[in-house]
Amino acid sequence: MIKAVFFDLNETLLNMDLLGKKFNKYFDNEYAMKYWFRKLLHSSVVVGSLNKYTSFSELARVELENLFYENSKEINENIKNDILGTFTDLRVYEDVIASLNVLKENKIKIIIISNSSKEMMNLQLKNSGIISLIDNYYSVDMIKKYKPFNLIYKDVINKEQLLLSEVFMIACHDWDLFGAKEIGLKTAYIKRKKEIFNPYYPKADLEDKDLYSLVKKIIKY
Repeated sequence: MIKAVFFDLNETLLNMDLLGKKFNKYFDNEYAMKYWFRKLLHSSVVVGSLNKYTSFSELARVELENLFYENSKEINENIKNDILGTFTDLRVYEDVIASLNVLKENKIKIIIISNSSKEMMNLQLKNSGIISLIDNYYSVDMIKKYKPFNLIYKDVINKEQLLLSEVFMIACHDWDLFGAKEIGLKTAYIKRKKEIFNPYYPKADLEDKDLYSLVKKIIKY
């Protein structure tokens, strides 16, 4: 019986289009944000694989500086804050509220797990209007190991007194689901982007383009 769903936050529940517009303000390249995010993930995996830790927000600022440098553009604190401050203004996708409500109706716990800080998550959940629907939320800051390294999933399982068999992990990132799958969680892929699921990663148990349909599949699982 499924008792809880773990959700990734950014891009899975929160639409990143607003952040994309901020990158477009400074770069004449539709792939600027995506490139920056890839560099950020690369840094976090390198740092994490060597058992070091720097907050995700600090890594994000460094990679933003790097992006401007690579493109021979000037950057200052105002520009950094203008771009990265947008994270607290992100809004949910249209299918999110109904999806969370149907989970609540079926008494399935809704738990958010993110590389963002606890403070950032709190602001994001409040400003996007879904914090009242969330049972709990966890930042990797508490264990100092980013996703997709699986320590965070293990820690949350223990803190919430759940069994692996009782949990589904939902994300739009194949690498995120890889980490969850490695400890035995069931996974569900929400296809938010035009992107191929990496064929060398374990296949998700469920997938859909619509979150509400995906959640209904989990309830029936």
